[in-house]
Parts: sequence; C-alpha cells; structure tokens
Amino acid sequence: MARGRLRIYLGAAPGVGKTYAMLAEGQRRRSRGTDVVIGFLEPHGRKLTAAMADGLEVVPRRECAYRDARFTEMDLDAVLARHPQVTLVDELAHTNVPGCRNAKRWQDVEELLDAGIDVVTTLNIQHLESLNDVVRQITGVTQQETLPDAVARRAEQVELVDMTPEALRRRMVHGNVYPPDRIEAALTHYFRPGNLTALRELALLWLADRVEEGLRRYRAEHGIATGWETRERILVALSGGPEGETLIRRAARVAERIQGADLLAVHVMPCDGLAVGSHPALAAQRALVESLDGRYYQIVGDDVAKAIIQFAQAENTTQIVLGASRRGWLASALTGEGVGVRVTRLSGSIDVHMVTHEHAAGPPGLRLPRAGRGFGVRRYAAGAALALLLLPALTLVGLQGRVALSSALLGYLLPVIVVALTGGLYVALATAVAGALLADFYFTPPLHSLAIARPDDAAAMVVFVAVATLVSWAIETATRQTRRAARASAEAGALSTMAGAALSGPNLPAQLEQIRQLFGLDAVSLLDRAPAGGHGQDWHVLASAGERPPRHPAEAGTSVPVGQTLTLAGRGRVLGDSDQRVLVACAAQIAACLDREQLAARAADADQRIAADSARTTMLLATQRELRAPLALLQDTLGRLGTHDPINAEQRHELTATGQASLARIATCLTDLQDLAQARAGALDIHLRPVELDDVLSAALDDLGPGGHDIVVDTPEDVPDVIADANLLTRAVTGLATNALDRNPGTAPARVSVNVLPDRLAINIVDHGPGVPVRHEPRPIGAARGASGPAPDGSLAVRTAKALTEAMGGTMRCHDTPGGGLTVSLTLPRTTSRS
Repeated sequence: MARGRLRIYLGAAPGVGKTYAMLAEGQRRRSRGTDVVIGFLEPHGRKLTAAMADGLEVVPRRECAYRDARFTEMDLDAVLARHPQVTLVDELAHTNVPGCRNAKRWQDVEELLDAGIDVVTTLNIQHLESLNDVVRQITGVTQQETLPDAVARRAEQVELVDMTPEALRRRMVHGNVYPPDRIEAALTHYFRPGNLTALRELALLWLADRVEEGLRRYRAEHGIATGWETRERILVALSGGPEGETLIRRAARVAERIQGADLLAVHVMPCDGLAVGSHPALAAQRALVESLDGRYYQIVGDDVAKAIIQFAQAENTTQIVLGASRRGWLASALTGEGVGVRVTRLSGSIDVHMVTHEHAAGPPGLRLPRAGRGFGVRRYAAGAALALLLLPALTLVGLQGRVALSSALLGYLLPVIVVALTGGLYVALATAVAGALLADFYFTPPLHSLAIARPDDAAAMVVFVAVATLVSWAIETATRQTRRAARASAEAGALSTMAGAALSGPNLPAQLEQIRQLFGLDAVSLLDRAPAGGHGQDWHVLASAGERPPRHPAEAGTSVPVGQTLTLAGRGRVLGDSDQRVLVACAAQIAACLDREQLAARAADADQRIAADSARTTMLLATQRELRAPLALLQDTLGRLGTHDPINAEQRHELTATGQASLARIATCLTDLQDLAQARAGALDIHLRPVELDDVLSAALDDLGPGGHDIVVDTPEDVPDVIADANLLTRAVTGLATNALDRNPGTAPARVSVNVLPDRLAINIVDHGPGVPVRHEPRPIGAARGASGPAPDGSLAVRTAKALTEAMGGTMRCHDTPGGGLTVSLTLPRTTSRS
C-alpha cells in the first residue's frame, strides 16, 4: 500500500489563518468527490473557522484521564478504522496527554500516512526544533512543544499562510484571534510588530529552503544531472582542544542555513609520514561531526595553516570556521602570528569565520620548545643551533659572576638537557663535551688553558660528562619509546578510519584521498590489470586521488597488491618499511570493501532477475486471462460459420462483427503486451510536452466506440495542461476506461473525473463493480474492446496503463470506490497555468 501524502499549512504566528486554510482545502476536496474527514480540529472559539468546518465529517475525539482531569485527543484508532482518503489534523506539533499511544501528534500523523491516508495539517514556525532557540531570543518565550525538522521536510507540500504583522494585529483588535480579555496582553508582548516581522522572516527563509528541496526533487524526477548552482561547503578546523564541540555546532548551524551545504571537519597532525596519536577529545568530536551528517578527515602537515588551506582548496570549500586562539598575548608575541591569522591571510576567496569560545585567550604561559618531529638533519641542525646559542651565553654569565667550577658544570648541564630534547643523543653528547672543555678553559686552574692542576677538578669533569651522557641517553630512549607508542596508535587509528570508511559504503575516491593524505603522497591510484597479462597497455585506472595519478605500477614510487588483479599505486615520497606495512593493511581494507560491493551487486542482480521472472510470469498469466475469452468467441464464431446449417444475412453479419471484435481484442492485447515489455525495458519512445487533457479524454472515449457514451466525464473549468506523451496517455486512459466499463454492473455509470493539485493533475477512473476482482464467463462483445467480463485490477490493460504512466513520470494508484467499486487514479505533472 502506498504511503499517504502530507500537506502542511505553515504560519509565522497564531491567528494567520492556517486552520481556516486547512478546512477550505478539505471543503474543496470534498466538493470534488474525495472522502474527507476531520481527525482533529481546534477552532479556539473563532466563528469563521468553525463555520468553514460545516458539512465535513468529524471523527469523535477520545477522552483521556490524567491527574483527576478529563482531556480529549484525536482518536487515532477510529480514524484508522474509518480510513478516509484525506484526514484534516490540526496542530501537528501538539503533545498528547500521557497515556495515549504516541507522545506527539506528529507520531499519530505518521501512522495515518503509513496506512495510506493523506493528511492535511497545520504548523507554526516557532514549533520547529532547529528554530526553537532563535524564537526564544526573539520573543522571550520558550516553546515546550517542538517538532523535528525532518518531519516537516518530508511533507510533499508545504504552503505558507502569510499575513503582514499589521494585518494580524488588526485581526486581533477585531477579536478574530483571542477573546477580549487576552488581546491587550498579546499585543504588548508576543504580538509586537518586531516579533511578528522576525517570525515572518524565519518562516519565509525556511520555506525558501523547502523550495530548493523541491527543485532538487524535480531535477531528480526528470533526470536532470547537470548542476544548477555551486554547493556550499563549510569546513571546521579542529585542534583537539576543548573548544572543538562549540566550533562544530557553530559550523553545523551555518551549513543548516544554506540549503544543500556540506559540513566537513579536518584535524591536522603535525608530523612526517604517518600521523602521531590524536588528542582524546578528537574521538568525541568526530562522533559529533558524523551525527550531524558531516565528514571527518585527518591530514598530515608540518604547517597547520597551509595544510588547512590546501585541504580547503582541494575540497572546493567556500567557508572555514576557526576557533579564536587559546594562546595569551605573551605567547603570541614570542611565537608570532597564530594559525587563525595565517589561515585568514592565505584564504584568498574563501570566507573565514573566527568563532570565540570560553577557552579563548587563556592565561599566558611559556612552554619549552616542542621536541623534534623526526631523526633527520633538521633535528640535528636545531640542536646544534641551540647549543651554539646557550653555551656562549652561559659562559658569559659565569665570567661576569666569576662562578666556581661546580656551579659552571651545573649550568652547562641545562643546555645538554635542552639539546637532548631537541637534537637527540649525538648532538647532546657533543654539547656535553663542548661544555666540559669550556669549563676547563675558563673556570679550571690554570685558567685559559686545557690543563687541569687538581685531581678533584679532573674527577668533576669526568662525572659531568658521565652524567650528561646518561641523561641524554635516558631522554633519547624515552623519546623513541614515545614515538613508537604514538606511531602504533596512529597505525591503529589509520586502520580504524579505513575500516569505518569501508563499512559506511564503497567510495573509492574518498578512501584513496584518505590514504594519500595519511601517507603524505602526491597521488594514489587503484589500478586494474586485464586478464591478458601485466603489459603496460593492460593496466587501467579504476579510481584515483591527487594530481597526475600513476597509470602503471612502474610510474609509482610505492605499489602494493589489492586482490588478484588490482594494485594500489602511490606517487610521491618513498615509504619506509613500517609505512609499507600499514599501506598493505589499508589495501586489504579496500579489497574487502570491493568484495562486499561485488557480493552486494550480485545479490541485487539476483533480486532483479527474480523480480523480472516473477513479473514475466504474472504478465503471461494476465495475457492468458485476457486472450482466453476472445479466442473462445473467435473459435465459436468460426465453428458456426463453418457448419452446413443455413444462416441468414443478419446472422452472418452478427457473427462477422463478433469475429472482428474478437480479433481486435486479441490485437489490442498483443499491443499492450509489447508496450508493457518495452516500458519495463525502458525502450519506449516518449515525447513529454504540455497536452490538453480535454483532447486526451475525447480521443479515449472515441476509441471506446459505443461504450464511450456510457461514461460520465467530470472535469473542472480551465484545467491546466498535463505534461505527458499524448499518445501513451490516451492509450492508458482508454485501457482503464475499458476496464471500468467491463467491471461496472450498470446500476450507476462509470465516471472519469479530474482533480487539479498544486503541481500535478489526477485523472480518476471510477467504476461501481466489485471491490475484489471476480471472473466472469465470456460474453459477446458489444464494443470495440468489450470481449470479456470485468477485468481485475491486475489485468493486462491495467498493468500496461501503470507502466505507461510511470514511464511518463507519473504514478497510478488503485483503491476502493466509496459505496463499492474500484477507483484508479493517474497522477501526472502539470503546467502552472493553462497554455
């Protein structure tokens, strides 16, 4: 059973006329023959609203007891049992009395929609969950009844009931909204002109977003693949600090206000190769990003600002959200401009939002220089530079104060420790030896000589060098162990990231981009080798990331196998053994993801084959039912014509007409069968254009022959053009009308009616035959296509009409006619006005 359609009348404030508009819509639909009931109505004592409900069936409310009081709520079970075509439900965001089946009325509405009942309802903009805090700031009133935005966004139609603040205040003064004792308080508090203007703007902006969603749905339904605008991408840069959640929520709000915007989060890990361990808070921040439908990335870069800008440019980011610096003025003065300032300076055309937070500009403090990030030339050079700076400075200080040898040696131990932290063991040992020589030359008698006069001074020198060596070795060992642990954590994090990406669904470009950023490569390719062999012409690129990706393993600096025929190739820096090991594990994750994708594709193909076989079997059975009667009539006619019994001219004419009608019915069935097969295969030649519905109905009635005079056509004036293929629509309507004539018992005529919807037209073919299909014996054909008894709703003609309608971008639904019978509704897009 198809799900019902939800229509919402949205208002900026109470009293703009939402309930009145809902009831007017119900009256219009009832006048067109739609089965409409009022599931819940709250007129708030407004006479005009109550008068608009006259004539509409009302489902009695259900009484509920709560805290020794009696309340009334919508009787959901009664509405479901009544099962009308359309139900009017007021106040969608209402909270039900405790004890009801659902806590919220929108949950009741969801059950009605799941039951196939269309719902028309009302909603005020202040009840939307995402705008609750904004409305509180505007009006000073906290809305206790809220509605998830997703419920309103799933509605097929949202219509704004708009009214200017001045007109709404005049309505209140005239007593059309609140009773006289509440008017003055309302006008001076909630209904002030500024409040109403702001609420109206919120409603218009929210509805503008819904218009954009409708445009995207229209493009999807009509197969328009080219983009009509550039998508906004909001990037939030995370440092791992406590301000991360504030930044993420701020960026999410920015993305929410821009329809179709993407939310991205990036954390830059400042190290070479694989990233070292991440801050513990990053795990929670990553979960928050993913819960807000965003994407989280970890990239590598020694220069954090440049890495953020490069990533933003690669992802076509339009806006960057950064947190205000946590460093105080002293740290900023000593270390220069921060990441936020540099990102702003390098951003170019990208907008940068600098967001303040409670951790910004904390207390000033000094930190030791960060330990080196590797064991290469840069680290040794940094240690040597510190040694050349600190040793002469301490020597000058000692000479000024004429310190003793012991004090000088203790002073020289400080640069040894600092250099060990920065430059490593070997530079620290050289610094220790240099410090001992300086102490001997300047502070050991005889002065300005490397000779040592006293044995205890020589012992002090030896002890100093030994202590400096042990301290340097301990620092080096601790640094290496820390880096090993951090690397192991980073490897586990990298594999976890790849596993998460693989489980979330096959996305080879995104996975390759993560690998490229993780290992600091220029480009990465996933290559496939043809079964013929491993020659250059046999390789082709399945997916890639980066600029100038390798197209052959020989062009790559690093390559690892992925399965039997695939190879992961990377161009850029040469990876070490440990990096290669992690890359192999990442390749295994990609292989597992590809295997799952292949299994899913095979399962989907098997399901399609089973569905196709089932549809083929059903189609053949329907064809058998359709052809049985005309073939029997044709056989009987030929048998009578072939006998030697004398027949007069009138009888011969009747038999000939019956045979021709049977042949026409067989030819029509074969044509329907061909069209149905072409529609299922997508091979129909369809030309969609605005078509006048009157021409289609006239042509369909003409095709019915004399039977067309038995159908009543009910169409409103000035019907807009329908967007369809005129020939296919005529054939679909003709087939359904023939089906209605065959099923109709004759007590009441079959009808064709038209409903004009906001963006579509509904063509209803109504008969009063049996609601459940029945089989009848063959009877003579009186019309061009009336060779058998009532065809069931699963007949070949009905199936063909459904396939033709869906091929033109429409829908077809079958439901019971009130009072008995079958109603088939064709719904197709329409033009905005009659052409």
